[in-house]
This record gives sequence, C-alpha cells and structure tokens, in this order.
Amino acid sequence: MIKRFLTSAAAIAVFWGEPALAQLANCAPRDAVLERLASSYGETRQSMGLGANNAVIEVFASDKSGSWTITVTGTNGITCLVASGQAFEAMAESLPALGNDA
Repeated sequence: MIKRFLTSAAAIAVFWGEPALAQLANCAPRDAVLERLASSYGETRQSMGLGANNAVIEVFASDKSGSWTITVTGTNGITCLVASGQAFEAMAESLPALGNDA
C-alpha cells in the first residue's frame, strides 16, 4: 500500500512538476513541516527514497499514536504532504525462497 502512495507521489511530481505539486497539497519549507510532524503528531522519519526529478519521498510515523504521513520534498526545499492516516505498522517482510511460489 505504501508503495502505491510513493508511486503516485512520484508520478504527480513527474507529470506536473514541483510547482504544480505544491498547489495540489499542503506545502511548506521542509524544516517547518518536520517540526510540525514532530511537535503535533510525534512522528519521526521511518523510511525514505529518491523519486522522479530527484524528489525525496519520506514516510513519517508515530510509534505511540500510529499516525503516519508521506511527504515529497522537491529540489527547491519545499515539502508537500501527499498522504496521511492511522494504524501505522512497521514491517520487514522477507522474500520467499527462490523456486517457491509466493
């Protein structure tokens, strides 16, 4: 499910570019967004990756409340909220052994 959100965020950034993404979502300078996620929701970064056009995709979550937020930060330093929700659960699933059907 998270992979689907990350793919959507990257697609938006590629199709419309960073300025249009900023108009579609709640955006602010990265420092302000991180401060708000930490102070208001207790969320810390759980994972990150590089998306299209060098956009940084990050997942923030709170171990206590279970809230989560996915952000996209463009090369201009502006961070946009892409998705958020509840019931975050960290997972580290291993791949099936080679030769076994999944």
